[in-house]
Amino acid sequence: MDHSAIADRRQLRRKLTFWRVVAVLIALAVILAAAAWRWPGSGARDHIARVSISGIIQDDAELLERLDRIARNDRAKALVVTISSPGGTTYGGEVIFKALRKVAEKKPVVSDVRTLAASAGYMIATAGDTIIAGESSITGSIGVLFQYPQMKELMDKIGVSLEEIKSAPLKAEPSPFHPASEEAKTMIRAMVMDSYDWFVDLVVERRKLPRDQVLRLADGSIFTGRQALAAKLVDKLGGPEEIRAYLDERKVPADLPFVDYEAVKRSGISWIGSSARDFARSVFGLPLDLQPTIEKLTGEKLFLDGLVSVWQVDRD
Repeated sequence: MDHSAIADRRQLRRKLTFWRVVAVLIALAVILAAAAWRWPGSGARDHIARVSISGIIQDDAELLERLDRIARNDRAKALVVTISSPGGTTYGGEVIFKALRKVAEKKPVVSDVRTLAASAGYMIATAGDTIIAGESSITGSIGVLFQYPQMKELMDKIGVSLEEIKSAPLKAEPSPFHPASEEAKTMIRAMVMDSYDWFVDLVVERRKLPRDQVLRLADGSIFTGRQALAAKLVDKLGGPEEIRAYLDERKVPADLPFVDYEAVKRSGISWIGSSARDFARSVFGLPLDLQPTIEKLTGEKLFLDGLVSVWQVDRD
């Protein structure tokens, strides 16, 4: 092989090496950009954090971690919590309420009540320093519920029975396999009323209202935003402009951008694909993930463990 051919081959190898390095750097830049988009607030710019709480409220460790991250992020100058929920478990509402109050110890928190924030949804809303609702928003439904199925009549019809031996009469009560005794009903009612009293006291404390007034409102009734404002369950009617005005009163600069802190849907490297899907949905409006849509369309009721603070329309 002559010297010119060797020189050409070396030059070609150098070009290939150069472009390989460029490709690696571009890939790293894309990954870092996607990471910054996926985990907002990681940059150096001041912003207003925004978290969306929707659907059935349960004990959500991932949401609690996000709220803790916002509380610790000095670049997040305020938090806006948008709520669209019929409620959920009382404990789920309790832990989210406490997490929001921890954020409020360091920066302003605004509760943005959207279409529906009832029961545990309203419980969460009371954690905000102010509650802003739409005129036709649905809120309220202050109360606690414990439900259990009863299948004894069905079992009798098909000829099935269940025998049990237990250490005490109230063990595993109430049971779906036989009607609850009066003692069991008394026990469950005492538990429900204890949680109810806690919920009422929370509203009394957060809304600065007399307890007897809250008790009149806490009969499970729901209210429009206008009715809730008259009852002092919310502070103001409006939307983004009213939120900005309140934050301006709290010395949060009006030109700060909103940054959505969204749930990480997947673990590992697969979050890149999830980010691409979310980007396509936001830019092109493509329904690439149909499961949430199907769940909303079917409107299936969920069985939740523990005491429940939830409002929903019954279907015949």
